[in-house]
Amino acid sequence: MSIMELGHVVLYVAELERSRRFYRDALEFREIFALPNVAAAYSSGRTHHELMLLAVGPAQPVPTGRRVGVYHIGFKVGDTDDALRAVLVRLHKFTVPLIGASDHGVTHSLYMHDPDGNEIELYIDVPGVDWRSDPSLAIGGLPRPLRL
Repeated sequence: MSIMELGHVVLYVAELERSRRFYRDALEFREIFALPNVAAAYSSGRTHHELMLLAVGPAQPVPTGRRVGVYHIGFKVGDTDDALRAVLVRLHKFTVPLIGASDHGVTHSLYMHDPDGNEIELYIDVPGVDWRSDPSLAIGGLPRPLRL
């Protein structure tokens, strides 16, 4: 067996319509399926779906701080800082607060929480960084503050 790629992520959400507005409207993720108050699915076009939301109603919130489980989910939004600047304008329009912005060398990233407290990373791959030839570039070094 060989894992070929990460296929999709499924999140439980407390209020499906609130989460749909976040992913569909604020992040402009293409919604391909929605069954109100039950589920919604999203795709960039790479595969049948990369993200699915399942409504569970009132539930325990995502714990904060150090814990076992998912740290964040990253979505590539373009290939240039101009693309990331456009994302930043959109996030401000929808009053989505940033919780971080980092230059990882190989990526430039913006961080926020979705309505249920899941951390989301929106990033671009830095042009000219050849992480395939030097895989250590993909995870090496401490992040620096991002200057857009």
